[in-house]
Amino acid sequence: MLIATSVIGQTLPKVASGTIERIDNFKSQFVTKRNIDIWLPENYSAEKKYSVLYMHDGQMLYDPETTWNKQAWDVDDVLGKLMQESKIQDVIVVGMFNGDSTRHIDYFPQKPFESLTTFQQDSIYKANRSNGQSIFNNGKINSDNYLKFIVQEVKPLIDKKYSVYTDKAHTFVAGSSMGGLISMYAICEYPIVFGGAACLSTHWPGIFGIKGNPIPDAFFNYLKLNLPNPKDHKIYFDYGTATLDEMYETLQPQVDEIMKSKDYTSTSWMTKKFEGDDHSEKAWKSRFAIPMEFLMGKN
Repeated sequence: MLIATSVIGQTLPKVASGTIERIDNFKSQFVTKRNIDIWLPENYSAEKKYSVLYMHDGQMLYDPETTWNKQAWDVDDVLGKLMQESKIQDVIVVGMFNGDSTRHIDYFPQKPFESLTTFQQDSIYKANRSNGQSIFNNGKINSDNYLKFIVQEVKPLIDKKYSVYTDKAHTFVAGSSMGGLISMYAICEYPIVFGGAACLSTHWPGIFGIKGNPIPDAFFNYLKLNLPNPKDHKIYFDYGTATLDEMYETLQPQVDEIMKSKDYTSTSWMTKKFEGDDHSEKAWKSRFAIPMEFLMGKN
């Protein structure tokens, strides 16, 4: 598999610090082919080891000029500054592009969905966005395979190519909205792989309505049975109060009660509310440093 710092016919995202190497159209046996951008910090050196942060929606992480909404997380700015100030471990980022039309089926936690009745599942598959477009684009939920793509295909490649730690204590996963859901699912399904998860604006409704929606309870029940050991795992949640994030204000507190019941404390779990923050990369960028320091802080 060729990893190159430039790809003919494509423009790599511009970064303020570090460099990006791209795997172009990674062919997977589990998901549709997609790009993977690996961010290496300034002065990356094979002489030392780095932690690894796996992030979803990889096309939204660095350069607003290359994104559909002209917003980005500016991951290179945030992590570069934190490392420069010695606030976090040295880390590289593996940004896996979403599959566009397959995003919802890749990121929707599969086992909670399969715990629903056939009638409930059929009703959810028929759900539409406000513009009338199908949420699932007539596909079937595929998140178990998406996690296999990360764990069985991407991680072994990264572990071999780069100078990184391979243990769970140095392996993290992060995302927002549906990416927050799949990050939660990843650490629950693969607790021996991931030691920490950052779930920003976690989309607990799964679809775009709350009334009569069985999905949140399915997620809550799944968490009660599958949360990893708080002694050697860390989980971060947050939410804003504007636009789509407004839906989470009654749901995240229910998750928080589950975390407490499973012996998660301030050393292993954090939930933060950001008054006025909306559902956007601009908002996630503004607070991204908080989960990074919580998960990977040196102190």
